[in-house]
Amino acid sequence: MNLLRTLATVSSMTLLSRVLGFVRDFVIARSFGAGMMTDAFFVAFRLPNLLRRLFAEGAFSQAFVPILAEYRNRRSESETKTLADRVASVLFLILMAVSALGMAIAPLLIAITAPGFSADAEKFQLTVELTRITFPYILFMSLVALSAGILNTWSRFALPAFTPVLLNLSFIAMALFAAPWFDPPVLALAWAVFLGGALQLAIQIPALAKIGMLPRFDPVWRDEGVQRVLKLMAPAVLGVSVAQISLLINTVFASFLESGSVSWLYYADRLMEFPAGLLGAALGTILLPSLAKTHASGQTEDFSALLDWGLRLTLMLTLPASLALALLATPLLSTLFQYGAFEASDVLRTREALVAYSIGLTGLILVKVLAPGFYARQDIRTPVKIALATLVLTQIMNFAFIGWLKHAGLALSIGLASCFNAGMLWRGLRQRGVYQPRPGWGAFMLKLLAALIVLGGVLWIVSGQDAAWLAMSGGQRVLRLMGVVAAGLGSYFLTLWLLGFRPRDFRRQAA
Repeated sequence: MNLLRTLATVSSMTLLSRVLGFVRDFVIARSFGAGMMTDAFFVAFRLPNLLRRLFAEGAFSQAFVPILAEYRNRRSESETKTLADRVASVLFLILMAVSALGMAIAPLLIAITAPGFSADAEKFQLTVELTRITFPYILFMSLVALSAGILNTWSRFALPAFTPVLLNLSFIAMALFAAPWFDPPVLALAWAVFLGGALQLAIQIPALAKIGMLPRFDPVWRDEGVQRVLKLMAPAVLGVSVAQISLLINTVFASFLESGSVSWLYYADRLMEFPAGLLGAALGTILLPSLAKTHASGQTEDFSALLDWGLRLTLMLTLPASLALALLATPLLSTLFQYGAFEASDVLRTREALVAYSIGLTGLILVKVLAPGFYARQDIRTPVKIALATLVLTQIMNFAFIGWLKHAGLALSIGLASCFNAGMLWRGLRQRGVYQPRPGWGAFMLKLLAALIVLGGVLWIVSGQDAAWLAMSGGQRVLRLMGVVAAGLGSYFLTLWLLGFRPRDFRRQAA
């Protein structure tokens, strides 16, 4: 299996999801703008979404996939199926309890995660109600993550990458057609979360049955494999999800700022997640099973080569994305969101956060590539220590930046801390001799720098003044942005091609 081709497949599914995600955000911004109701929903959705990333896509996936790969490589089919059955059963029982508890103590959770809302009784009660509706999302999505881990280990990457599309379709349908039937209308968005989670789980079932890995209920807590997964999960919560914890803490800070701050950060984060998901999540998804297999087989050189391949591909694709987000912040935001209740002033305030986020985009994606290098080897302690240091550094920078940069300072602290996190992970892999850079890095970086200079110059010239974008009609923005993006992409990749880069240089076979 060609990893570059697999990456293209996963990224194309992710691209579809991200495009629909922008349609979803466009619909929400047009219908609800940036104010009390959207602040309440984004806070309510952020908590179960954070838990999803912590336990489902974060700690659970990183703990479960390496052990599942080990069972599949070293043990019998029946033992592998038993592991999946028992892990799924125990996970289901834990998540049922977590969901019920979260719904019961929703007022306390909101008081802790958004204390600034307590001063407005209506806003606080609405956020509590929305939280209770959205909280079961963690149950659905954790089971989706388990299903995706199994399918990815069996090299079925396309379906798990496609499933987020269903959440976005649920949002779009509920916002457009169901909102008028709810009082207040924002409740439709909460029910869209519930429906989207259920649909994403349902679509996995036939695929699991096809490969004979559909779990049956068999809750054996003392099973060796279950205990190993749980043991790895506990510290991995911080190790792979420090950025999400920082986002939650940032919500606490933002709840004390002017109304709309939470929403400005949300829209900026959504735009930053486009390249992060398209490349970072996709690379992490396809790398982890192969890294786990090479480690289980003792193939140390292949392990290092996989990491080197991932790092080069990440830098080649992420650095131009970071530069483009910073230079095209106003064109992108005005084209995507400046409609209806979302005004030009909201674009400018969101731009401040997006530019700050873009500084750390490369670090954020590198973490998604480097962290699997530890988790594939079932090394939990090192990423946890780095994550804790990163979390402390983030909060120090929050206090340093929030006074004069406001909400943009919160975004900047996450970006800079992500770069620190990535640097420490890279250093840890090098010190342990797990990763040995292959020859040619110096020339590679010089060529990238030349292409980035060309890209920056082209975008600076063709994008024009921010004020012009704010005054254009929606159709004019779309057409002009398409031309600007085409010019940027063409100049960057043409420069790389002239400097000797070829697609075949990045082909890599999976383990």
